[in-house]
Amino acid sequence: MRLLILGGTRFLGRHAVEAALARGHEVTLFTRGKTPQPFGDRVRALVGDRDPRIAPGLAALEGGAWDAAIDTSGYVPRVVGASATLLARRVRRYVFVSSLSVIARPDRPRLDESAPVAKLGDPATEDVLPNYGALKAACEAVVRDAYGDRATVVRPGLIVGPFDGTDRFGYWVARFVHPRLLGDRAPRAVVPAPRERPVQFVDARDLAAWLVELCERDVGGRFNACSPAGQWTMGDLVDACVAASPEPPVSAWVDEQTLADFHVEPWTGLPLWIPSADPDAAGFMSVDCGRATAAGLRTRPLDETVRDTAAWLAARDNTGAWQHVLSDARERLLLSAIDTR
Repeated sequence: MRLLILGGTRFLGRHAVEAALARGHEVTLFTRGKTPQPFGDRVRALVGDRDPRIAPGLAALEGGAWDAAIDTSGYVPRVVGASATLLARRVRRYVFVSSLSVIARPDRPRLDESAPVAKLGDPATEDVLPNYGALKAACEAVVRDAYGDRATVVRPGLIVGPFDGTDRFGYWVARFVHPRLLGDRAPRAVVPAPRERPVQFVDARDLAAWLVELCERDVGGRFNACSPAGQWTMGDLVDACVAASPEPPVSAWVDEQTLADFHVEPWTGLPLWIPSADPDAAGFMSVDCGRATAAGLRTRPLDETVRDTAAWLAARDNTGAWQHVLSDARERLLLSAIDTR
């Protein structure tokens, strides 16, 4: 195939390029050229900007044709619409990477692709962080308008693995396998109880390979793309991290009320933790991904993702990382308070 990837140098897109090259495809990258691409002459590199208002804009995409495009870097409908419209006559299949955050109210487990999506209060806004889910949903609509049944919308949850710079999944790997990366950590690690808490994520390499396969098979539709609901729990994640560590800390399972009393920030302070008291997010880590599984998405063993993430964390430059997670000082204070109680 002739495959165009919008993005492709950092995380998911990088793994998609590797998967496509491994399968013998001809890959073209379109990026801003700010992050060095690690593929050398194995890819054709085009430079521009997704935003047509920022020179040189999309000029580099005005020539050529591709069998499929994978859009890993679209967040604003106006910007996504510009590339989707420009490429509509020269790309057969457009695969847009959206997000499970488009679900308006993930208030119960096993929601599928038919769940209502978030709507923008201000259709003109391009403020991504506070409107992430609604903007992604609007991007989906733009892609469907441009491509019809040639559009494929993929909605991952938390994407994890090597090159993940968000410090979410990586926090737990570092806390148990490389605690020195997180500062002067106590020999006990605060973990949100209970062990049976469901967690859901997808290894970027599994997702990337599947994106390429969807292009190969010319598969359309909408797909929630994460590990199967109920496959893993917080206890499974901790066990995998402990197994990967030569000297793991002891797990201190802390109830939600105590975490709330100490103002631990859900999802960021302790990643993957969403309080069960939040009725609007009760099903966020238990979304039905059966359609993606039926279409070929496979999840590798959890211990493999943990091990490979640990190796990458040990090798990367961690300067500036871990800015929002529970600090070593606050974790020690919390543990001390629990002991006093």
